[in-house]
Amino acid sequence: MSDTKYYQLLKEKFKTKENVLTEIISLEAIMELPKGTEHFVSDLHGEFLAFNHVMRNGSGSIKEKVKGAFEAEPTAQVDIDDLAVLIYYPTDKLHLEQERLSEEALKDWYRQSIEHLLKVLKYASIKYTRKKVRKTFPKQYRYIMDELLYELNPIPNKQAYYESILQNIVERNQAPQLIRHLAIVIQQLTVDHLHVVGDIYDRGPAPDQIMDRLMEVPSIDIQWGNHDMIWLGILAGSYLCMMSVLRISARYGNLGVLEERYGINLRPLFEYATRYYASKAAFTPKQDEGPSLSQAELDDYNCVQQATMILQAKLETQLYRRRPEFKMDDRDMLSKIDVEKQTINLNGKIYTLKDFSAPTLDPSNPSLLTDEEQKLLERLLHAFRISERFERHMRFMLDIGSLYLIYNGNLLIHGCLPLEEDGHFQTIELQGKALQGRSLYDFFERQVYQSFQSPTISDDFATDCLWYLWCGPSSPLFGKHAMKTFERYYIDAPETHREIKNPYYALREQEAVCVNILEEFDLATSGHIINGHTPIREKDGENPVKGNGRLICIDGGYSKPYHRTTGIAGYTLLSNSWGMQLVAHQSFVSPKEAVERKQDVISLKRLVERVPKRTLVKDTTIGSQLKLQIEDLNYLYQHYEKI
Repeated sequence: MSDTKYYQLLKEKFKTKENVLTEIISLEAIMELPKGTEHFVSDLHGEFLAFNHVMRNGSGSIKEKVKGAFEAEPTAQVDIDDLAVLIYYPTDKLHLEQERLSEEALKDWYRQSIEHLLKVLKYASIKYTRKKVRKTFPKQYRYIMDELLYELNPIPNKQAYYESILQNIVERNQAPQLIRHLAIVIQQLTVDHLHVVGDIYDRGPAPDQIMDRLMEVPSIDIQWGNHDMIWLGILAGSYLCMMSVLRISARYGNLGVLEERYGINLRPLFEYATRYYASKAAFTPKQDEGPSLSQAELDDYNCVQQATMILQAKLETQLYRRRPEFKMDDRDMLSKIDVEKQTINLNGKIYTLKDFSAPTLDPSNPSLLTDEEQKLLERLLHAFRISERFERHMRFMLDIGSLYLIYNGNLLIHGCLPLEEDGHFQTIELQGKALQGRSLYDFFERQVYQSFQSPTISDDFATDCLWYLWCGPSSPLFGKHAMKTFERYYIDAPETHREIKNPYYALREQEAVCVNILEEFDLATSGHIINGHTPIREKDGENPVKGNGRLICIDGGYSKPYHRTTGIAGYTLLSNSWGMQLVAHQSFVSPKEAVERKQDVISLKRLVERVPKRTLVKDTTIGSQLKLQIEDLNYLYQHYEKI
């Protein structure tokens, strides 16, 4: 588009020259406001309830707003915890008070709660324009909320006006709805932008609910994790990614997520699996939580795991043979098996296989799928593709996601920057290009988008790259030399299960290494790397802040089995105009416990960095975008009559 055409289109938005000037003045003023609060979460692993609580309390930000709203009134009779719970869970708290209080007492509680919420809202909105605040109000309550907010503590002449609005709201039974909306608006204004640093999906029981919740967030980005990649891979047409998702879902008793919530017909898979496989101990499903499966269901899930593992192994053999450049032929497990002896040869050592069954395996051609298996894969992939909800979730994750993000001077990555032992970037050659550091990330991100250009082709290079991102030896999302799923299922020798981490995870303790990574992405050495993927063993004294403050690891630790390893329920990060705070969380029990006992999950807030001068919008990524807008508007203003 030519500059002239661009400015002509821009002019259409502003009917007069004065309108342009008004917009310039507005944007210039916004640049001088304090920057909004960023909230960083990571490794949600399908644990909706714990994640939803962190979203509702803003990792403790909301309680800080409540305290701040009333700190100038030390004599005010306000139960901070009680009011915070009302903001977190307005519907549940309303039900509790409606059951507990008499009609008159309930009306008094409504009125007091509305006034308290208005105070918190006013405090939470002080760094935003009135226009932005008003936009968060639901349309049907916009007038009332606007009037009440800006007439809080009215002058005597307006006292009756203010009282009349409040009285009518309570008497006409509109208080519960208004309280809900006030609570939601406070939640939205307390956190200005959400960063999800990978792994929405995995073993947890409700990743679909997390996606629904994320799609409601006004300002959000996602950095894909390796688990997210295999879910995206299904929509891109990868049979291999599909088998891995189905196997993991069966492993953790979550096939119901696919069948009931995504509406995917898995009956052909169950019929195939139970026809060829019998239940074996190594494939007993693991249930972290949720309703227990019946013995019949456990047996079915057991068989599905075995079937999908063998189908996955066949498809892996095919991929590693057509992609020698991936250098993953050591993961071609089926070619190493002596079916008659039930043994496998790994690096010259013979191991006995346990619970191994592969009734459709052709030892002379181990990657060969039977006609029945090929048709099964096609039916299953079609079932995923016709799930409107599944496609909606994957498209959302694709549209707002990326492998990495540079935002406000920080680098956000889920996994790692693959490094050599000496700290130099690890190089991998693909499609004739030597890739390392940022170029590696950029290359794989292009392949992700390219894979969706041909979703009916399951074995093109771009689609195969999604599998590499899941478990490849130089994958920036995986960060280990190999994924030993096959060995953990079939070999009773712990030394074969070892997955060696990339040197990055040891070297990120060094400031010089972190600075080198920041410079690779053209960032100032005062920036930070925000990293997920690896649980921090706090109970063993591990520090999530590494590299002399240059790297912050925020693996959310939402998956409950990790709590025994880490000693906590993971970390989140807050970045506001005054600096950064790392928040450690305790295990979340339930919304009921949170409401009835006023329990929160914040165990510790740790100051990571305090800036000497308050950060303003003009100092941020959004500020840079606004500066460009202002430049264009200034040009339009100066040449308005000629355009």
